[in-house]
Formats: sequence, C-alpha cells, structure tokens
Amino acid sequence: MTGNNAGQTRPANVAERIYQQLKTDIFDFQLLPGDRFSESEIAKRMNASRTPVREALYRLERDGFVQVYFRSGWQVRPFDFQYFEELYDVRTLMETAAVRRLCGLEDPAAHLQELTNHWCVTPDKRLSDSDQVAELDENFHFQLVALAGNKEMALLHRSVCERLRIIRRLDFTQHGRIAATYEEHRHILALIGQRHGDAVVAELSGHIESSKNTVRAITLQRIQEAKSRYNLNIRV
Repeated sequence: MTGNNAGQTRPANVAERIYQQLKTDIFDFQLLPGDRFSESEIAKRMNASRTPVREALYRLERDGFVQVYFRSGWQVRPFDFQYFEELYDVRTLMETAAVRRLCGLEDPAAHLQELTNHWCVTPDKRLSDSDQVAELDENFHFQLVALAGNKEMALLHRSVCERLRIIRRLDFTQHGRIAATYEEHRHILALIGQRHGDAVVAELSGHIESSKNTVRAITLQRIQEAKSRYNLNIRV
C-alpha cells in the first residue's frame, strides 16, 4: 500500500474505531441514557481529531443511539419505553402478516431450509455466544419477512428492528433465553411448514412479547445498576 492510500484510509478507520467504542459504551451503560458530552470531550478521550469524531457521532445519530443539540453538544438518547413499545407493536404486525402469507404458499417448508439448518439443530450444535445468537436471531426475523415477498415491508421491518437493536441485544444475556429462542424458533418453523396460520401467529406474537418483556426488565436493571455505580440521577 502506498503512503497516499494509507493516508486516505486512516480517517475512515479512526471514525470506525470511535463509532464502535461509543456504541459499546452505550450498550454497556458506560455512557448512560441522557448523558451529555461535546465533540471535543470525545476527541480528547479517543486521542483523535474532531472530524472522525463528528463522523462517528452522526452515524450513531442515524442509528438512533444519540441526538445532537446544535448549540449544546450531544446526548445519549434517553430511553423512551413508550417508543420501544410502539416499535414492538409495528414489528409484531409485520411479522405476523408475513408468516400468514408464508403459510399460504403451496410448500412453505421448501422456502425455510436455510432457517431450518440454523435453528432446528441438536443442543450440542447450538451457538452459546450471546452476541452471535443476537445477530442470528435478528436475521431469523429478517428472513421470515423477506420470504413473504413484500420488499417494501421487508425494508420497513429492517428499519424498525435496527431501532430496537440497542435493547434487543440484551435479551440473550439472560440465563435460559438462548435455549428458549432455539426452541421457539424451531416451533415457529414447524408451524409454518404445516401451514397452521392461526397457531404460528399466536406463537410468534408470544415469542416477540416474551423478548420485549425480558429486555425491558434487563434494561431497567442495568440502568439502576449504573445509577448506583455512578450515583447519577437519570430519568427512566
């Protein structure tokens, strides 16, 4: 690689590093909901110029993790559980509509082979890393909607799920949730394959509701722990 090429890639690499570190800090509640900070503070902490810091922050804003106040810096987006409840409602509507459509296919099981290969496995072949399972779980729901064949709904569904990602990833830090998710997904796939529309809608709705309740409880617990650790008074 030439010197010029190295110089061209360095700012993007720095911005990516800052983005990943800040996102990790938000997910781990090192940066708390409602915390405010300036670009200069982040630049000093990350030992970087303000240009890659600003690029990383605007990317985090697009992802829904922070918000900008043009006269007073940046803020970690406060948790608004009503907002997340509404996103979960929209997600449930789209996914249940998708599985009903899948059940209407002549041979739905033929369309589900890739998902079956991932989820209908013996316990010794299941993944155990929570981050890997969180990603695989998200892709499970993406594919269910995509396989229903409505491209616009698939795009909208992906957007909703990405806004939920900050709390959904906590689901698999709870003991037993990985095993339960494998079993629930296996059952959902079986019901679709058998074209049991009403049953799969009920199963999928319960699966999403269970995840929602779990992540709400964990999020509240994590915030309370962080408040105690840092002796901060934040509103949840």
